[in-house]
Amino acid sequence: MNVLFFLTPKSEVAHLHDDWTLRQGIEKLERSGYTALPLIDRQGRYIGTISEGDILRILKKRYDMNLRSAENISILSVERKVDIHPVSIDATMEDLVRMAMNQNFVPVIDDNRIFIGIVTRKDIIRFCYERYVEGEHHPAESEHSQGEG
Repeated sequence: MNVLFFLTPKSEVAHLHDDWTLRQGIEKLERSGYTALPLIDRQGRYIGTISEGDILRILKKRYDMNLRSAENISILSVERKVDIHPVSIDATMEDLVRMAMNQNFVPVIDDNRIFIGIVTRKDIIRFCYERYVEGEHHPAESEHSQGEG
């Protein structure tokens, strides 16, 4: 199954830019309603994923939860607790399932590491569920039907 079948394209994905401030990142995360967003550079390359937890940890650890000081801090200074690895456009369904077991979405990049979108865990689960249901309703031929005639 082709990754593009599941892809939510970059144009529809809330994301952060590497030249933003921490405060801009916080505001974008809040507006998006998501708990984590991909971080990309201005050339479109995927850098990583920043989560709400990553932001909370840096505010607590370095800036005493002061949002005003976050206006002067680069989003790149946020240490990421978990490194969310992207997959290439030719990844297999097995790759997607394996990665989605531990993250809400899987970033997808092309051969130049350009971020092209994400595949959500929800879409992967939906695909697996539909295949499972199809298997339940169309079981393999039973032994008693073979050889009759």
